[in-house]
Amino acid sequence: MTRIVVLDDYQQVALDHADWNGLPDGCEVVALAEHLPDADALVAALAGAEIVVAMRERTAFDAAILARLPDLRLLVTTGMGNAAIDVGAASAQGIVVSGTAVPLSGTLEHVWALILALVRSIPAEDARVRAGGWQQTVGFDLSGATLGLVGLGRIGAEMVPVARAFGMETIAWSQNLDEDEAQWSGVRAVGKEELFAGADIVSIHYRLGPRSVGIVGAAELAAMKPTAYLVNTSRGPLVDTAALLEALESGAIAGAALDVYDTEPLPADDPLRSAPRTVLSPHLGYVTGNTYDVFYREAVEDIAAFLAGEPIRVLSA
Repeated sequence: MTRIVVLDDYQQVALDHADWNGLPDGCEVVALAEHLPDADALVAALAGAEIVVAMRERTAFDAAILARLPDLRLLVTTGMGNAAIDVGAASAQGIVVSGTAVPLSGTLEHVWALILALVRSIPAEDARVRAGGWQQTVGFDLSGATLGLVGLGRIGAEMVPVARAFGMETIAWSQNLDEDEAQWSGVRAVGKEELFAGADIVSIHYRLGPRSVGIVGAAELAAMKPTAYLVNTSRGPLVDTAALLEALESGAIAGAALDVYDTEPLPADDPLRSAPRTVLSPHLGYVTGNTYDVFYREAVEDIAAFLAGEPIRVLSA
């Protein structure tokens, strides 16, 4: 019997988004809905598992954890990269790491849902109506405003035509931004200080790495207009949370919309939960039916190929 464990199936839908019955006879598939942040609990839950499917970066697999999983032969991650997996340590232990494609549409749509909810105070006004009240806020117009993109990768570039449809100007910055690429995408490349000073909406689309931790800090937030908003759907550590909380409490910026956090799930006592002028979502950017279809269908393909002795979509360190 080949034991396969699917981790972090929060909505308990993983088995509905792919044909797991199409795997060879002798495969036992178990999906776990509860997140297991404790190392001992994780190792216990994965005892005897030869194959594990990890959803994005919800659960970390560092060298210490991998060393405690002697039966593990294949680790599948949704996406073709996962900063929470030590691929080098896995390879040294003889564990194959495979990935899947990542559709962009879900995250792109969620970014704009957050922006609109933020600038029109939708959560606050919804709560007010349900409590018997009526309109209190005055919305911010996107038409004529400037969108500042921190990073112009795949999702950042896809933000541009939507911004144009709203009548927005778009500017962009990253450490290695190609001005010709920016122009081709329909944006104006600017310096970092100019972006934060000039944008009405700053949206982060940056890869997390050692050099990008805290890339949005106190200086960048101080440069923003008091009428400007910050949106982060990339990775929590890209923003200095303490500096953001101070900016929100002091009114230095108009508000923030966040889908990602330093620690996920967000601790119950985290001060962000009570921060003013915020819209918070629980890392929902990629959580759509179509995306899950791709993730789990390709995870099953990865498993079937591995069991057939021909691994596919293998990640290297």
